[in-house]
Amino acid sequence: MRNARRFLEDGDKVKISIVFRGREITHTELGMSMLKRVQEELKDVATIESPPRLEGRNMSMLVSPSQTK
Repeated sequence: MRNARRFLEDGDKVKISIVFRGREITHTELGMSMLKRVQEELKDVATIESPPRLEGRNMSMLVSPSQTK
């Protein structure tokens, strides 16, 4: 989380990915709640460019730095 905040403050985009292994794919709601928590913690420095979405066994979200500085 600290590195994501640092990248965003430097003006870079951050892609956050969760890889589901084995039978973890049946619990995608846990991955969604984890990405929502990340979204809440970074809301002061980031905006969501791509909302969380499931792509095969990967759930990913793209955040970009806020434009208000």
